Amino acid sequence: MNRTKKLLLVFVMVVLAGTAVGQPAPQPSALSLTIDEAVREAIDRNLDLVAEKFNLSVADARIITAKLRPNPVLSVGGDHLDLLGTGYNALNQAGPSEYSVRTDFLLERGQKRANRIAVAEGSRAVVELQFLNSVRTLALDVQNAYVEALQAKENLALAQDNLKAFGDIVEVNRKRVSTGDLAEVELFRTELAQLQFESAVRQANLKLRTARVRLQLLLGRTSTGQLIEVTGQLRKDAQPMNQAELVRAALESRPDLRSVQRDQARSLADLKLQLAQSKIDYTVGTEYRRQQGLAGRGNSVGVFFSTNIPVFNKNQGEIERANQEQRQIEARIRALTATIQTDVETAYLQYTNALTALERLEGTMLAKARDVRQITDFSYRRGEATLVELLDAQRAYNETIQSYNEARAEFARSLYLIDSASGKAVIR
Repeated sequence: MNRTKKLLLVFVMVVLAGTAVGQPAPQPSALSLTIDEAVREAIDRNLDLVAEKFNLSVADARIITAKLRPNPVLSVGGDHLDLLGTGYNALNQAGPSEYSVRTDFLLERGQKRANRIAVAEGSRAVVELQFLNSVRTLALDVQNAYVEALQAKENLALAQDNLKAFGDIVEVNRKRVSTGDLAEVELFRTELAQLQFESAVRQANLKLRTARVRLQLLLGRTSTGQLIEVTGQLRKDAQPMNQAELVRAALESRPDLRSVQRDQARSLADLKLQLAQSKIDYTVGTEYRRQQGLAGRGNSVGVFFSTNIPVFNKNQGEIERANQEQRQIEARIRALTATIQTDVETAYLQYTNALTALERLEGTMLAKARDVRQITDFSYRRGEATLVELLDAQRAYNETIQSYNEARAEFARSLYLIDSASGKAVIR
């Protein structure tokens, strides 16, 4: 009896092991991220943004370079050396040998170093604001991609619900055919319609996967990694500020405009630097010289002063370039100000249009589409409606729900666009 139990136990273990080998290993569930978590991860890991972040380090290095002072120049020399073996004597009167050590220092005038530092620090501030503007645009891209994924998820759920409901109808028709209550050709028609709903599910699933892959790329994740699962509901806030307040907020906080304004200050510092460069610098030096000849040896000290004479080059070209750059930046500020006002106006129009469409769908169309589908479905199951009428009601319901999903997504996108256009979305 014990032998039989042991054999039975071994058999059961072998069967279970074979089952475990034949079945695929359980896959971990997809990582879920809220939209705020997705934006934060994109800011930390987006590949383009990570590369752009190095511009800040480059700007810091340029500030270090601007703070450096000119190095002194050391000169060591030997003159009249008897390296060829001629010999120095009273007859040839050659020599004596001389050895010298000289040091020269450059004295910069016109506060060149202070102006160099001001230009480098201004450039660093411009780079930082440009980085914030890249963060703003990236945040909007992530939000739009997330909304697109949520919309695709809603449409997939709708397609799956339609397939399930029509699958129930097919099963009912099979029973009706088996009892002789329905013609077999009607069953074929419903089965064909079921295939179309299956195709709709596959298409909706493809769109969802494509949206998740795009979101994955924005977050800086590899395409071979596990796809992100989007969660939560589409954004639906209360009415934002009026258009005038949005424009004022945008002109105060948009980092792209602040970047150009800061670039104007940097350009002014550059103009001061170029004016300082037109001032001549002085070079002062000291020298120790030792002579060693037939009559004896001697030591001497020399003092030197040199400067260039600004006859031709007075840095006229760079001064004019800095002046023209000032005018160019002023024109860029005016153009960007007009662009920002247009951005806010466009975002606000998109918001009002999306709100109107959403309220109309929620007010009447949704309830009517659901009622028509339910009534037609009930009538078809009782044999009081045709398949064409059922499919027409189902099509109208699908189009209404898809329009509703699109309206919700468009409204959410308009809210994120308003935040981005007015500068609210900047991460400080």
